[in-house]
Amino acid sequence: MSGEDATEFSLEPADDGGTVHLFGALTVRTVTAAREKLQALDPETVTCIDLSSLTRLDTAGAWALVTLKPGDGSERGFEITGASDKAQSLLRSVEKALPEPETPPPQDTSLVAWLERFGRKVHAGGLFLQALTGFLGIFLHRFARSLLHPSKFRLTSLVHHCEEVGYKAVPIVALMSFLIGVVLAFQGATQLRQFGAEVFVVDLIAISILRELGILLTAIIVAGRTASAFTAAIGSMKMREEIDAMRTLGLDPGLNLFVPRILALLIMLPILGLIANVAGLFGGALMAWIDLDISPAMFMTRLIEGTSVDHVFVGLVKAPVFALIIGVVGCHAGMQVQGNAESLGRMTSNAVVTAIFAVIVADAVFSIFFARIGI
Repeated sequence: MSGEDATEFSLEPADDGGTVHLFGALTVRTVTAAREKLQALDPETVTCIDLSSLTRLDTAGAWALVTLKPGDGSERGFEITGASDKAQSLLRSVEKALPEPETPPPQDTSLVAWLERFGRKVHAGGLFLQALTGFLGIFLHRFARSLLHPSKFRLTSLVHHCEEVGYKAVPIVALMSFLIGVVLAFQGATQLRQFGAEVFVVDLIAISILRELGILLTAIIVAGRTASAFTAAIGSMKMREEIDAMRTLGLDPGLNLFVPRILALLIMLPILGLIANVAGLFGGALMAWIDLDISPAMFMTRLIEGTSVDHVFVGLVKAPVFALIIGVVGCHAGMQVQGNAESLGRMTSNAVVTAIFAVIVADAVFSIFFARIGI
C-alpha cells in the first residue's frame, strides 16, 4: 500500500449499473471530505457503492458508510458491495455499536394523569419542606448543645462567616438601598406633585423603606450571594468526601458547618437591614432636596413627626426569619450535592431560587399578619 493511498480518497462516478467505486483510504484523515462526496451522490442514479478498490478502512470510515444517507434527505440508503471479510466485520461491529434513538413515551394528557403529576409534585414539595424543617431542627439542637458546652462552639468560624456574609455585603447593600431611595423619591415626587402633596414624599419613602423594601431587598441580595456560597462550600466538601472524613474523625457537620453559618446570618442580617434603611433614607432625602427643595432639616422633622417607630420594628423583626430561611436552604442544598460538578451547579442555582422565593413568601405572610393586627 503506497503512502498516497494511505492519505487520499477518491470515488469514480456511477457506471451504467448505478455503482460507485471507492478508491484509496477511507479513514479518520479522509472521512470529512469523503462524507461530503458520498452525501452528494444522487439516489436516483446511484444504487450501489463498491468497496473492492479501497486500500484501507477504519472505524471512522465504517461509520461514514453505515450512517450514509443521500444528500437530498431521502431515507433510502445505498447497497454496499465488494467489501472484504475484514471490512464486513468492521461494518457490522460499527452498525451494532450505533446508539438507538430513544423515543420518549407518549405523555398522557387525561385529567387523571394530570392529577397524578400534580399530586406527585405536591408530595415532593411536602418532602422538601419536611427536609428543610429537619435541617432547622438540626441547627437548633446543635446550637443549644454549643451553649451547654461552650468549648465546642467554633468562634473563629463564626467571626469568619460574619465577615463573609455581613461585612463584605455592606457596599452592595448600601448602594442598592441608596438607589432605591432615590427612585422612590423621584417617582413619588412626580405623582404627588399633581396633587400639591409633595411633602408626603417623606412619608412614602420612610414607610416603604423602613417597613418593606429595606429588609426585603437586603434579604434578596444576601440570599443571592450567601445561599449560593453556602451551597458551593458545603457541596464541594461533600464532593471531596471531606464531610465523610469529618464524621470518621468524630466531628459533627451540623455543629461545625451549619451553626457558624446560620448564626452569622442571624447576627449580620439585622445589621445589614439597619444599614439599608439608613442608606435608603439618605438617598430619598438627597433626591427630595434636589427635586422638591425639601431641606434635610425639614426631611428629618417630617420623618420624626410622621413616621412611627412601629415601621422600624415591623421591618427588623423579619430579619431573623429571613436569615434562618436563607441559611437553612443554603446548607440543605449543599448536603444534597452528589459527586459531580453538574450536581453542584444545579443545587447552587436551586438554592438561590428557593431562598429568594421563600423570603418573598415569608414577607407576604408578615405583611398580612401585621395588617391584621393593626401594626
